[in-house]
Amino acid sequence: MRDMRDSITPHGAGTTVLAFDFGEKRIGVAVGDTAVGIAHPLTMIAAADRQRRFAAITALLEEWRPARLVVGLPAHLDGAEHELSRLARKFARELGTRFGLPVEFVDERLTSVAAEASLAAAGVAPRKRKLRVDQVAAQEILQDYFDTAMRAARTAGGA
Repeated sequence: MRDMRDSITPHGAGTTVLAFDFGEKRIGVAVGDTAVGIAHPLTMIAAADRQRRFAAITALLEEWRPARLVVGLPAHLDGAEHELSRLARKFARELGTRFGLPVEFVDERLTSVAAEASLAAAGVAPRKRKLRVDQVAAQEILQDYFDTAMRAARTAGGA
């Protein structure tokens, strides 16, 4: 099996993007490159305490050197924000402040449902899905970010 790091190079030309599916106990992380526009699940950070959480994020940022960060913004199905929305916004502000990188939000409604469905369709056993669902949800968030950016570029270009 080919390692996805063969297709995405850390320390790239400033086009790498990291995405986060924020949760109070776990944070899924995905990586992708704007030149290709394809997101890949990367890891899951299982650190409820802030210090270990940001130590893990710091290590990822040092390795991948992203140009920007994307954070999934949770909301109710009707679009109304809730307590986790507030916590995700606080997390995003701290990312921007600590690392000096631009941070963008992506609506993450139903990304965990889509991640569960993708894992089930791929034949991942139910007990193993819990270990991967957060990073696959982050992949869904980042892919949505790339798809939206590509649609906007096509529209701006008159295509």
